[in-house]
Amino acid sequence: QVQLVESGGGLVQAGGSLKLSCAASGSGFSTNYMAWYRQAPGKQRELVATITGGGSTNYADSVKGRFTISRDNDKNTVHLQTNSPKPEDTAVYYCYAVVRKLTGGPFGVWGQGALVTVSS
Repeated sequence: QVQLVESGGGLVQAGGSLKLSCAASGSGFSTNYMAWYRQAPGKQRELVATITGGGSTNYADSVKGRFTISRDNDKNTVHLQTNSPKPEDTAVYYCYAVVRKLTGGPFGVWGQGALVTVSS
């Protein structure tokens, strides 16, 4: 079984910075597509940023230029650096990965979520 565990959430002031990390654990798997989603109170979950195994990235317009997604393939880890966050970035941030295993796949795996609160 592959699990994703997020870390780094918390309270940050607007204009500050905060880094989220997500580590994939398990055996006999590989990940290509990894992403960060977020869900604000009373809103639907939305895509924030994506990254492929080759390092190609895409961002939601709302975070472009402020957030940076990166990954460490050797450690099966993906990060989200949030610079100049705004109060409207307050949300639970979820890590997502498409996983292939020796026994099958691909299938999607979600992390448990990390709360990010941006104070004004």
